[in-house]
Amino acid sequence: MTSGQPGTGNARPTPTGADAESRPATTAAAGALTQPARTFDKSPAETTAHQSSAGDGGATGAAPNGDREADPAPGGPARKNAARRGGKKGTAAKQAAAKQAAAEGGTATSDSAPKDSTPAKDSDASKDGGTVVGAAKDGTAVGDATKDGEPAKDAKSGDADGENKADGTDTADGTAKPVGPERWEAFASAPEPRPSIFTRAGRAVGRFLIHEWTLATLGALALAVLMTWPTLRYPRYTLPQDYWDPSLQSWQMAWSGHILLTDPARLWQSNTFFPELWSFAFSDTLLGYAPAGMLGSGPEDAVLRYNIMFVLAHALATLGAYALARQLGAGRIGAAVAGVSYTYAPWLLAQAGHLHVLSNGGIPLALAMLARGHGWSLRHGYRPDRRHDGWVYAGWLVAAWQLSLGFGIGLPFAYFLAGAVLVAAVLFFARRLRTGQAVPFGRRLFTADVLGGVLFAGVGLLMAFPFFKVTELHPYAERTIGDVSLFSPPASGFVTAPAESRIWGGLHEGARAALPWHPEMTLLPGFVLYALAAGGLLFSVWRLRHRLLLLAGVLVTMAFAMGTRFFDGTFTYVPLFEHLPGWSGLRTPGRLMLWTTLLLALLAAGAVTALTDRVRELTAQRIPSWPGPWLRMATLLPLLLVTVEGLNTTPHPVVPTQPAAMRSAEGPLLVLPSNQSLDQHVMLWSTSGFPDVVNGGSGFTPRQLDDVRRVSQSFPDQTSVDYLRTLGVRTVVLLRGQVAGTPWEINIDAPVESLGISRQEVADAVVYRL
Repeated sequence: MTSGQPGTGNARPTPTGADAESRPATTAAAGALTQPARTFDKSPAETTAHQSSAGDGGATGAAPNGDREADPAPGGPARKNAARRGGKKGTAAKQAAAKQAAAEGGTATSDSAPKDSTPAKDSDASKDGGTVVGAAKDGTAVGDATKDGEPAKDAKSGDADGENKADGTDTADGTAKPVGPERWEAFASAPEPRPSIFTRAGRAVGRFLIHEWTLATLGALALAVLMTWPTLRYPRYTLPQDYWDPSLQSWQMAWSGHILLTDPARLWQSNTFFPELWSFAFSDTLLGYAPAGMLGSGPEDAVLRYNIMFVLAHALATLGAYALARQLGAGRIGAAVAGVSYTYAPWLLAQAGHLHVLSNGGIPLALAMLARGHGWSLRHGYRPDRRHDGWVYAGWLVAAWQLSLGFGIGLPFAYFLAGAVLVAAVLFFARRLRTGQAVPFGRRLFTADVLGGVLFAGVGLLMAFPFFKVTELHPYAERTIGDVSLFSPPASGFVTAPAESRIWGGLHEGARAALPWHPEMTLLPGFVLYALAAGGLLFSVWRLRHRLLLLAGVLVTMAFAMGTRFFDGTFTYVPLFEHLPGWSGLRTPGRLMLWTTLLLALLAAGAVTALTDRVRELTAQRIPSWPGPWLRMATLLPLLLVTVEGLNTTPHPVVPTQPAAMRSAEGPLLVLPSNQSLDQHVMLWSTSGFPDVVNGGSGFTPRQLDDVRRVSQSFPDQTSVDYLRTLGVRTVVLLRGQVAGTPWEINIDAPVESLGISRQEVADAVVYRL
């Protein structure tokens, strides 16, 4: 008989006798043998014999009618039991029966075939002969089909006893040996090697470098360097805008860093304005930059420090506004437009000499952190699942740091935060009363707000105390509403650019001439920004009510920025000036334009984000999408325009060189001539050792310094020498290069022996020791 292989239709001759025992079973035969017999078709004797055979480790062949054995799957209970018993060999009777059946060319099994069995359809008989199922030497029944007397290959196992090995046992020697999954590992994919610590570190660095906030920070820094160029071209010898206020602020950073390292208790008693008390509080202090002041010493390092912080202040403002716009729901390009337009608005070019005004990046950055910590955005509203008290703490810390830079822009920020907290609390409880449900907030968030608010208030009080002391000691230093009127800009200032604007400076020269004090009255935030904000009122990702609120904020802040020019300030600036603590110290209402610019930038960000979203939808719908790249590039046009409008022609004059006499002069000392502008240079020169100096420049002039300047007009004479000795002055330095057109031009070479003082020429100065 012949046996046809399933699926092939080919019939192969089957060996008989001993050959049947030695040849491996084919896959088809193995498939037939694995079908368990149905016990309800067998007699009790047959069932018992079948169970005995399975328990002894033998395998049954397929019954002619397709009945399957009791252990149908490899690794079944029968095989497991056989493996536990050591894989005993089949009985001699079973082996003999198998051999006899093979010799007769029939089908043999380790069990008796059921009486009611029917011939198998595919494996029972063929044209050439019958199917031979032999019994292996170990008692396991196997079948083999050959063609032309050659052994058939087992496609699945490729082994003589492939059926057994496929079942997870090896019975070549009659003893069951477990074969683990190792034999199949050659066919599995090679495991990925565990990366080394350097590889993991490299991947982490790579992920960090391509992160959005890393790219935003690097972009802000690169843009700051380019937009403030040539600030870093000669950073040790030039200062942006002019060398008066920047010299004062260079000294402020140097003093705070120096004194906090040497004698922190003397922080507010600076080495200038000798012998005045609380002299460090005569103007905004930039105290938040004290860590930078701890690095380096001397005037050149102070100038270098100032220039670096000047560039970093621009970068932080860009990053802060970008972060705020992103947190509120703007896209990347829209947030970039907000950041650039907020930082490089044309009106800020006139403030290039006021680092305390340009250092405003902490305002939007703190707002962004607080909004993120509270899970709130303008686009998505309040989402309690996004709350995180860590961001709340960070927001309050940044806000406190911003306040420490000065009250010029820090005081309005403090009142804004107080108002925002009040409004948020009212809305929170109003919603709770309206809905009857407790809005999720949490104790941790409440604790963070309380502790952060206390920290912010504490920094504010510590900063305010010295200023209140100065007002107490010098009542005339407090501003009046008349001072505010001198610096209040008209409405035309909102469309007038400063002279430092590369695009509009020359075109607006006539408009500037009509302004009484154009450095504080040219308040153009940018015509491109105006246009984008106007478009944002009609086409934006912000909801309509939010757009209207932003518009209301723009109009209100503009009215406040006009000071007494808006209906005499009766309903705007004057009530703040008269009733809010500390507001009377602000004399330049035009700097409130900072808030107007921020609100306009958020309106513009909403419009640009809506534009980019629409472009993305259009490019996704078009087939083919060939205009897509051009449309996406077009979305960068607003960013390019606001950047170009922020280009400047800011001058960078060379800082006057420190006189050699200042390096060795003993304090307390007085440098002549003395006036508001020249004394700011003296403050910078005093960073070499910080000797006490009578000179000083600030937002106001103490009366004692006025007396010194008046009495020393006749120096050297007996009256001036006696007066200076009374103050404790030991050295007077008279600068030859500054005496032209002054009374000292005649007295500089007068004899001094009769006055009991000494005179010495040191380079281009004359040093008198009293």
